Amino acid sequence: MNKPKVIFLPHANIQYSQLNPEKRQWVIKNGYEKLFDLIDAGDYKIAFEASGITIDEIARQAPEVLAKLKKLIADGKVEPVCSPYIHFMLANIPKEVCLHSLKYSMEVWEKHTGKRPEIGWNPECGWAGYIPDVYKEAGLKALVMDADSLMLSFDEIRKATGLKFDVSGHSNKNHLFKIEEYIKDKPDFLKFITNASVAPNGLKLIFRSDCMANLLLWYLMGATEGMRDEPINMDEIKTMFENWKERIAQTGSFVMPYAEDAEYIGSSAYFYVKQFNQARFFEEEPDSVLRFKEILDAAKESGYVFALPSEVLNSTIENNYVDNIENGVAWHGGTAKAWANTEYSRIMDPVCLSIFNGIQAVAEKLRMNLESLDNDLDNAMKALASAWVSDSRWPPAPTSPGRFNVRESLDDMYRANNCLAKAMENNGIAAKRGLYSPRLMETQIKAIDDLLMSKQYFGE
Repeated sequence: MNKPKVIFLPHANIQYSQLNPEKRQWVIKNGYEKLFDLIDAGDYKIAFEASGITIDEIARQAPEVLAKLKKLIADGKVEPVCSPYIHFMLANIPKEVCLHSLKYSMEVWEKHTGKRPEIGWNPECGWAGYIPDVYKEAGLKALVMDADSLMLSFDEIRKATGLKFDVSGHSNKNHLFKIEEYIKDKPDFLKFITNASVAPNGLKLIFRSDCMANLLLWYLMGATEGMRDEPINMDEIKTMFENWKERIAQTGSFVMPYAEDAEYIGSSAYFYVKQFNQARFFEEEPDSVLRFKEILDAAKESGYVFALPSEVLNSTIENNYVDNIENGVAWHGGTAKAWANTEYSRIMDPVCLSIFNGIQAVAEKLRMNLESLDNDLDNAMKALASAWVSDSRWPPAPTSPGRFNVRESLDDMYRANNCLAKAMENNGIAAKRGLYSPRLMETQIKAIDDLLMSKQYFGE
């Protein structure tokens, strides 16, 4: 009898909301490096996801950490998983920007590690129907998906759990166990979590779920949910692994129990902001590294074998329900549209869209498309993508992003506008301001700059 497989996927985002740029190196050294050392020292295999800018920052600020990641990839102990170069909510921005950033990120991964990723990650699992096409067109073989979003696309599960989507809601993260309670004896639903499946466009899919990940996250933090006296203990973790082992035997071959932030391994990351609205960001949590090792060991002791995402793709089932996932949802039972409805998004997104329309207009005039941009227009696209970073737009009141998160986006808008102006000048069309007016756009950016910088930010 084949042993059940288990895939662990910590994912890294150096642009995290409330992660001050001055502390990024600390996160790399205190989190990512300790994770790599743990994997190197034991009989483990994991996938590791990072945005392209995260890989660039590791290379720039801690090349010795990049060397460890590169070695683990070469040794087959880590599989690279790729998201766009910039951490943004794909469902809220033009798909052309998503594709441009995703392709660039794949190049960055290959440049720094020697390995071009084959597996994709969608930041925050924000959903729009075109996302599978973006990842397939970029050349990726598979995409990690959110099972909870899929499950909640079935009316019977929505009705049974009482879970609702709302653009004003932060998430249903601590209530998603209700999905597991409903599907635990229903193979027709379980099979999508225990098998790789295939979307209608041919892209292969691997599903993660907060039914498992949230339990592991609370264990890593050693915290309670406000409804229990004691933190989650290892017996509960082992019970979870045993329960899913039985379900795998009946319906598939693997589970992905941890597809969560890598920053929770070594730090508290965003935990206390998200759960308790406390102005506590990226505090040192050394015990979480030990607890992650305990989780890995518990999986192994329960009879699982570690697998990489690419190792579960040979046997797949059809998945004709992908198109039923609701446009605008996201992981944790939340919504991508909640990110689009914060005051920061409502102020910045129209300006970003105006710059994007300008890039398209100038490119069309010059008989270019987004695949054949000259250097100036390509730099404008990259700066624009950076301005659209999700973490300058989240979270909603009563909390907020950091002032520095918003500042970076504003600076990127100026940079994108300047690159666009340079493109027009270098191509001899600077006078054709009917296409795009860099001078006027600069005043528009300055107007929202003044507005946003006059605000008071959470934690100040």
